[in-house]
Amino acid sequence: MAALALAVLGSAPVRAQMPAVRDGQLIVDGKPFLILGGELGNSSASSRSWLAPAWPRLRAMHLNTVLAPVSWELIEPVEGRYDFASVDGLVEDARAHGLRLGLLWFGAWKNSMSTYVPAWVKRDARRFPRALAADGTPQEILSAFAPATRDADARAFAALMAHLRQIDGETHTVILVQVENEIGFLPDAREHGPVADAAFARYPGSEEAFTAEAYARYTEAVAAAGKRAYPLPMYVNGAQGRPGRKPGDYPAGGPLVHLLVPWKRNAPSIDFLAPDIYFPNFGEIARRYALPGNPVFVPEANNAGDPRAAANAFFVFGALKGIGFSPFSIDSIDAPGAARTAALYAMLDGMMPVIVRAQAQGRIAGFAPAVTFDGAVDAAPQTVTLGDHVFTVGFIDPWTAATAQVPAEHGGMILWMGGDDYLVAGTGITVTVAPAKGGGRSGLEQVDEGRFEDGRFVALRRLNGDQTHQGRHVRLPPDAIGVQRVRLYRY
Repeated sequence: MAALALAVLGSAPVRAQMPAVRDGQLIVDGKPFLILGGELGNSSASSRSWLAPAWPRLRAMHLNTVLAPVSWELIEPVEGRYDFASVDGLVEDARAHGLRLGLLWFGAWKNSMSTYVPAWVKRDARRFPRALAADGTPQEILSAFAPATRDADARAFAALMAHLRQIDGETHTVILVQVENEIGFLPDAREHGPVADAAFARYPGSEEAFTAEAYARYTEAVAAAGKRAYPLPMYVNGAQGRPGRKPGDYPAGGPLVHLLVPWKRNAPSIDFLAPDIYFPNFGEIARRYALPGNPVFVPEANNAGDPRAAANAFFVFGALKGIGFSPFSIDSIDAPGAARTAALYAMLDGMMPVIVRAQAQGRIAGFAPAVTFDGAVDAAPQTVTLGDHVFTVGFIDPWTAATAQVPAEHGGMILWMGGDDYLVAGTGITVTVAPAKGGGRSGLEQVDEGRFEDGRFVALRRLNGDQTHQGRHVRLPPDAIGVQRVRLYRY
């Protein structure tokens, strides 16, 4: 009995360090953590053997987290009988390759539709009613106003979370969970039907606000049931609308930033709202989500292989102090995209301790050219003050032919390490420095090109010559992703 008591006591500290969102950061194993992620294709995780060859490739790209769907139909093929084989395989294979997991619950809704629900739900429209369009046409979308649907979804999700606690409660391979997927109603601003119409008749606000509150209340029931079983961090992801489109042209009522208030008020068990971004104006969309109490995580940062991924990641982690970045369909990335991802994530992984510390201290800035929805690029230099110096970051490399560079793909971060010491990381940027106050000039005392190993900078080359244009600037060329340690002085 004494030995058992000691064993239980010995496990307590591990459980106490389960993942959490705290002070705007994701905490894993008791330390701030950045998700260097990739999301699998929607069907990739349905077969363990099909996915098996992908795991070494994912690890080789230096991902630390894989976002993987778990569909209701696979874990509860018969009502009340659970089959967690697909989940067990994901956890075992991720753990074997040194990777974390973010699970995506494809419950009642995936991309607004209800195609991943079990057959026993699909075939019983009386018990699990469909939403109706304004013209009365039934949709492949379950109603958010059906208690039976909500309760069945919540039971299945709670069973999943209880199973995760049992198989992963000590190891924490799974570090967060997405509840449902891109919730939102189509093709109208709200669902119709006797129950929905009666509820809306009593509602004082707009149709889309009505939809947002309904979805948020439903999601809260599911998330709260899951957290009672195993309180991992949970989030919802929003499919963005094109400019000028009306609700229903995009998934209406989803977790979009203009609906953050009804979502936060009605779904308190959700830790944050996250944008899925497939439009050119990545920075503009991501910035909208950088609100108090809503740390920035982009679970679908365009498709894997996007050449702007590095610039967008630097912007998320540097400018927005984000907690994660994850391109979609990472298992189908091509070889050039995989090489770019590996270079980016290897550097960010090594720098993670200094990045999260700089985020917490407000000593980090990130840069990427502003791009409009229509794809127009503003490559004008951007400035920021860190410590006693003003940094101007240019996105057009002076030593590369204009035809051989794409400024929209350039970006970087600057971290103030204290005093006159800084780190500059990125690709395709040129940085000049001036004093923040007083006269004189800021000079480059020394610039070292290097890499990070276990959070420690290892200098490889001293660049106090041609590579700094004889002390005029810090340059990270566009054909690589790199980091340089800079010490400044005044003269």
